[in-house]
Formats: sequence, structure tokens, C-alpha cells
Amino acid sequence: MENVVLIIHLLLALGLIAVVLMQRSEGGGLGMGGGGGGAVPGRSAATALGKLTWILGAAFLVTSITLTIIVAQKSSGASVIDRLGVTPPAATQDDTSIPSGDLLLPPSDSDAPLVPLSD
Repeated sequence: MENVVLIIHLLLALGLIAVVLMQRSEGGGLGMGGGGGGAVPGRSAATALGKLTWILGAAFLVTSITLTIIVAQKSSGASVIDRLGVTPPAATQDDTSIPSGDLLLPPSDSDAPLVPLSD
């Protein structure tokens, strides 16, 4: 199902590109830019290419939303890391990647706040 919607989506994208490129650059496309002059420019007549652009644009939007829903349902509850099958490395006590210096160490077996390590 996802592949069918994806192929339709790609065909719509190519068709939309072609239709937009065939339109006139001034006033012909989507009612933009044209004009009857004055304060409120008149709306130009809808051409076949303009109507086809709106139809392809709406269909492109629908397939985009459909693909988003399909992918979201497929990946619900799964993490990218889970799909890779890689387990993250566990932290060890002998980790030498911690830089030495003025470290904060907890006091022995109490709930007191951390205190700076004194030299």
C-alpha cells in the first residue's frame, strides 16, 4: 500500500512541476500577479492549466498526508535504535574517559549534597 501511494505521489509531483512550468509567468498561474489595475485587481479567468494545477496540488497534499499516516502507524512504538538492532554500550566504573580535575564527589552513604573534591 505504501509503495502504491508513493508512486502516485511521485507521479503527481512530476505532473505538478510540468503543469506549473507550462503556465504563463504573469497572471496565468493560480490567479497571481495578473491585473485589471486599480486598488483591487480583478480576478483573471481560470484557465485549464490553472485548474489542473489546483487539482494536482490538492492530490499531492492528500498523498503527502496519507504517506505520513502510513509511516507513523508502521513505526508506532518502535525506536530507530530498536530497528538498527544495536545495543548501546553500558557505562562502567573503570571508565577512563572522565577528565580528571576538580570533580564533585558525593559524601559517603548520605543524602548530603555534592561537595568539591579537595586536594
